[in-house]
Amino acid sequence: MSVKTLYRRFHGTLNLSSILPKKSLVSKKPSRDIHPKLPVRTRFAPSPTGMLHMGSLRTALYNYLLAKNTGGQFILRLEDTDQSRLVQGAEENIYDSLQWCHLHHDEGPLVGGPFGPYRQSERTEIYRSYIGTLLKSGHAYRCFCRKERLEDLRESARKLQPPTTASYDRHCAHLSPDEIKQNLDNGVAYTVRLRAPEKYPIIQDLLHGTLDIQPQVNANDVRYDDPILVKSDNLPTYHFANVVDDHLMKITHVIRGEEWLPSTQKHLAIYNAFGWSPPQFIHIPLLTTTEDKKLSKRKGDSSVMNLRGRGILPEALVNFSVLFGWSPPRDLAAASHECLSLEQFEQVFNLNYLTKGNAKVDEKKLWFFNKHYLQLQIESQLPQVAEQVIPLAQAKYGSNLATAEKVTTILQKCGKALTTVHEFNDMFSYFFERPNYDHIASVQEYLATHDSQQALCILREFQNGINATDAERLIKQTAGSLDIAKRPIFECLRFALAGSKSGAKIPVLVDVLGLEETHKRLDGACKYLEDRI
Repeated sequence: MSVKTLYRRFHGTLNLSSILPKKSLVSKKPSRDIHPKLPVRTRFAPSPTGMLHMGSLRTALYNYLLAKNTGGQFILRLEDTDQSRLVQGAEENIYDSLQWCHLHHDEGPLVGGPFGPYRQSERTEIYRSYIGTLLKSGHAYRCFCRKERLEDLRESARKLQPPTTASYDRHCAHLSPDEIKQNLDNGVAYTVRLRAPEKYPIIQDLLHGTLDIQPQVNANDVRYDDPILVKSDNLPTYHFANVVDDHLMKITHVIRGEEWLPSTQKHLAIYNAFGWSPPQFIHIPLLTTTEDKKLSKRKGDSSVMNLRGRGILPEALVNFSVLFGWSPPRDLAAASHECLSLEQFEQVFNLNYLTKGNAKVDEKKLWFFNKHYLQLQIESQLPQVAEQVIPLAQAKYGSNLATAEKVTTILQKCGKALTTVHEFNDMFSYFFERPNYDHIASVQEYLATHDSQQALCILREFQNGINATDAERLIKQTAGSLDIAKRPIFECLRFALAGSKSGAKIPVLVDVLGLEETHKRLDGACKYLEDRI
């Protein structure tokens, strides 16, 4: 859902193209400097109602990077007040996902801090105290209306012409102290509502500028947009707990998704009711598919741990996620092809280079980054990469064929072709399995386009012996003796040794297979061709 869509929900058909111009994804000199000059306090406040997904990771990253860039603090807070929606294992998944991506928080449920507890379900007494403050000041009131009455009010509001997004009639705002006491004594369930101002505060968003979001009302049937602060189970709503916690934890900057824009004016009204100064708000664009549809959280494909299971490296996912809604300065992007480490992002992250347009998630870029970082790991941390691949190879080919030494050698000599470690078995199967020429499509394609008699003549030139050190010399020698180009010789040897599968160069193939296995495959290919002729 775009910012414009959010506005239409509150303003009808108001044209906002002049208010919210979409910025190019190419970073350029910003018209105003919005990056803080002093250390900030940011927070990532997920709800443990599902597995951490790519959109939430990006939010965490932006808050983390802003804190680190300014020398501030990054806080993790769990918003678990909606007990009915909690998912078993989700809290642990949040910790594991952030740790895997190397996003270490300065304060949080596991590490503590001066403004804890950092789990909202453990802060109920704090919320009870502050809701009492609003009740005493008259900025909030108890609502004893039954669900059926509230539903009737919502239904009637929808039928109004024009309809109104505010539905409550403030019936309970006018109850006398005696009526309130009687309801409380009788155990009547109630919620606590904010007495919303006649006009909600203007939003000053660092990215989008000045935004005025007001409920749509019908002048002939006045209703009120009095948001619930405390539910009938005595637990606070997101709106109330969020504001209280951000204030008490001294949060200076809130970076979150655009979907929270329609709630921001309510949050500002709560800040005003307490007489508190709000933090700076930055609402970042939504993540969408390449078809410009909202990225689904429920399918699980975009969860951090799901991507990890598919072989994505944390460095690649971090790099990929940061660039959705933020782009580095042109000179840096050109020099690095946008491949930046987390430490580099900490140095260069700047709010001035945020973008406004919805960010389309194209996994091709993710695979590009993953291939880049996997190659770096193979070059600098070969034993660690081999530790991941060896069990995969041995599970398929057995420990006798897929020895640790052989797998490590293949990674060292051919690993740059890999995008993930999970591709190893299929990509390099020819190192472990002899070609079954009758059942390999690439072999049949080769035989359909090459003369079998010539192929047999080529292979016989190598039956006396070939090794990695003199492979190039023998190929050149054979090209001269048969008066042919070197290309058909390479193709013929690849047919015999690897079933015409592309991949390792011939000298590497011979080196990894070893002399004995190389000669067995050459002999087998010759026999296969002889039977065809």
